[in-house]
Amino acid sequence: MILLGIFAVSIIFVNCKKKSDDTTPPVVPNDSTVKDFDGNIYHKVKLGTQVWLAENLKATHYRNGDPVAHTKDMPLRPNFDSTGAFYIYNNDPAIAAVYGLLYNWFAISDTRHITPVGWHIATDAEWTALEVYLGGSDVAGGKLKEKGTAHWVSPNIGATNETGFGALPSGNWDSYSGNFTSLGQDACFWSSTKSGTYYAYARAINTNYSRITRGEVYRGVGYSLRCVQD
Repeated sequence: MILLGIFAVSIIFVNCKKKSDDTTPPVVPNDSTVKDFDGNIYHKVKLGTQVWLAENLKATHYRNGDPVAHTKDMPLRPNFDSTGAFYIYNNDPAIAAVYGLLYNWFAISDTRHITPVGWHIATDAEWTALEVYLGGSDVAGGKLKEKGTAHWVSPNIGATNETGFGALPSGNWDSYSGNFTSLGQDACFWSSTKSGTYYAYARAINTNYSRITRGEVYRGVGYSLRCVQD
């Protein structure tokens, strides 16, 4: 049975116990901003050996200028449709301006590339490496979450944002019902790594926990995207 908007099949925890000895704050490179094709500006944050963008992707075009499909007028997509698409939560541009856009997994796999030049969507292995660097999945979510309740609903347990990652609860889009859910409660991120025929690996952070969760999600679901430097 496919569960949409939340992780499908069983939830798989990444129980990484190694804790990084590096307690220094993240180092932001000198050229600390990046632009996508649309001119959206993102900031960089260095975490361990990785450099991530500190905001969710907002691109509506691929690198070559071709538009990414936007299903505002026809939000339900057939299960066999593998067209890359983006979604604006509740079709409200003000929400997108803060939380970024939601994308199905096919927007990642499109060979025209949705990321800025020199960047890619994080793989499952890169997410795991980040969790290990932060001391394991049980605490990594809190270190990645924005502090306070300006965007997260209470209680936002364990949130320190000591990484500068600034994870926001942008919710998700359900490809069966066409509903947007969990704004303020869940930060859901695709990885670029497939799992079987219909799924891909993803990560979720919830307001009620400090952990980050790994799971297999149907590729038609709309989740946020984060980029890692090549």
